[in-house]
Amino acid sequence: MKITLVAGARPNFMKIAPIIRAVERALADGQDIHYRLVHTGQHYDDKLSRIFFEQLQIPEAHINLGAGSGTQAEQTARIMIEFEKELLANPTDLVVVVGDVTSTMACTIVAKKLNTKVAHVEGGIRSFDMTMPEEINRIVTDSLADYFFTTSHVANSNLKKSGVKEEQIFFVGNTMIDTLLTQLPRAQKPALWNDFGLQSKNYFVLTLHRPSNVDDPEKFARWMKVLDDTGLPIVFPVHPRTMKNFSTLETKPKNIRACDPLSYLEFIYLIRESKAVITDSGGVQEETTVLGVPCLTLRNNTERPETVTEGTNEMIGDDFVALSRALEKVKSGQWKTGHIPQLWDGRTADRIVHELVRLGL
Repeated sequence: MKITLVAGARPNFMKIAPIIRAVERALADGQDIHYRLVHTGQHYDDKLSRIFFEQLQIPEAHINLGAGSGTQAEQTARIMIEFEKELLANPTDLVVVVGDVTSTMACTIVAKKLNTKVAHVEGGIRSFDMTMPEEINRIVTDSLADYFFTTSHVANSNLKKSGVKEEQIFFVGNTMIDTLLTQLPRAQKPALWNDFGLQSKNYFVLTLHRPSNVDDPEKFARWMKVLDDTGLPIVFPVHPRTMKNFSTLETKPKNIRACDPLSYLEFIYLIRESKAVITDSGGVQEETTVLGVPCLTLRNNTERPETVTEGTNEMIGDDFVALSRALEKVKSGQWKTGHIPQLWDGRTADRIVHELVRLGL
């Protein structure tokens, strides 16, 4: 059996790495499964691509489609054009896509147009927020895919409600957590630890990237004011686009330490040792739940509800007062204690590959 694995953006690399290792183990055990790794080039700078391949020990991709940047439509179109050429030159039994980025949707459409089966790893998750590009990617991908590897019973339910048959769904867990648990012993203390004078469990980590939080200068300034008032150091790895608004704040924060994006191994070290994380990222909600670190999510919805119902995450929404209260709750040690969701145990990729071999496409 031949499978084509698609990765394009930073979250994809963390989800695809354990699958590659599981395929290689299955092949070494005599199973008839071979993979071809396609990097779409959706994320192309070193911080978002090359260094992740190195740190996560992912082999060099068989091909990089070089999609690059652009509008949603431009990027989608380039990925589709180049991936069509790739599949025509290298036919496969199954295309495996992960997550919910532009590459996920684009490569699914191309594969199905060429009558190639598609498996979606992390199928079925929903925020029910159509203003999010990722939600559109999820819906389109799941409407076309043939097999779904899911992270939760909620995702299973979402798929069944949309008409997906039971035999197409495989509840396997979360490959992002496979990577987290594998790499945690290799976590690296970032250089900024000493530069910022950080102490374990005595600082916050902040990640913001969604346009609704960072593009409106007035709203962004209010977030910064509430956070700065906590009095504890806040480490803020800033995307270049967000840095523009941060650098033009009228009142310069005293406690927020902005820095360049960190490597994966540095970032998980920073999260693990933090008192709490303030974020609008889906993946960070999952990582904090497994690490037992309080997570305050500046969104009105989440496609990962198990991090709230079972884990350490709480939705703050757009409420500045709620954020201030939540920060005080964390500082006073009154945050809830979560637990790790079912099958988030580091063995998800092995379950995926076991099912692929059993399907025998």
